[in-house]
Amino acid sequence: MAKDFKNIRPMDNFYQSSSFFPMPLCLIGTLDEKGEKTSFGAYSLVFPYYIAGKDHYAMILEARNNSNTAKGIFRHGKCTINFLPYKKKFFEQHVKCGFPGDTPEEKMKDFMFTLEDSMSQDENPKEKYPKIIGEALQVFECTWWDELDNAKGTKVQDEYLPPYNNFNGVTSKFGAHFILKIDKILMKPKYYDAMVHGITRNNFMPLPTNWGYRDSRYFWCSDFHKADNVGIPERSVDLASIKYAVERLDDQSVKFTDEALAMLVKVPRIFMKAALQGCVEKAHENGWTTITPVEMKIINDKRSKEKGDSK
Repeated sequence: MAKDFKNIRPMDNFYQSSSFFPMPLCLIGTLDEKGEKTSFGAYSLVFPYYIAGKDHYAMILEARNNSNTAKGIFRHGKCTINFLPYKKKFFEQHVKCGFPGDTPEEKMKDFMFTLEDSMSQDENPKEKYPKIIGEALQVFECTWWDELDNAKGTKVQDEYLPPYNNFNGVTSKFGAHFILKIDKILMKPKYYDAMVHGITRNNFMPLPTNWGYRDSRYFWCSDFHKADNVGIPERSVDLASIKYAVERLDDQSVKFTDEALAMLVKVPRIFMKAALQGCVEKAHENGWTTITPVEMKIINDKRSKEKGDSK
């Protein structure tokens, strides 16, 4: 029974008005109307969206459809998502950038952070991209996937009337959702090295937690404390089960030795088919007809290299 709980009524912005909901804290950069200057808005309603099995990885951003951020994405289709470490003065800048109704010029007056060209800007100097924040620990460079939900060609308007889109573009009288393709994930070297070579409590990226707007006076945010870790359960798939999965692959042109399959026993059963199909695809790319431990090591090393590839 829930006798130790009380039922609180959900209200608009329930995640902050009727609950305690941990969220990221980031500054999203977009270009102004002329596509020349970058302004930043503070956001927390930005989450992973497409995480596997698609042509692109993607985030979803929820915003007011008349916000500077929404206007910038409607006009230019680009944004940067900047994650900064916690400092009280940094948090104060986020709050300032999050005040609704301010113009881009008002938001950027006395802006405390350093603006730098994005990596995409360096690679494509003839195009225009939003700036990134030099003090950020991590930056996602993104492109709005406006082909989805017939959102392409959305114009900036003072008021949006129905019909509204379902999940991308203008989705209500006041709201907008943006499916953002992840073009690049940029990290400061310390955390890049940690991600590629191994995370510890001492090199975990120290990002704050935003708790939203709680009352008529304050925003609330939590500083980062060292992360705890708990080991993944030691469970192994038996070799017979892996062979069974191999026999049921659509493509039977590539063979696996038992020693190669033994290197997959730590893969969770639910992901085994996808792992085996990935091995078969790599075999075709390299002209292999049989995968032994040698080829399996090449596959694993290539995956590690791709994870650590900075390009």
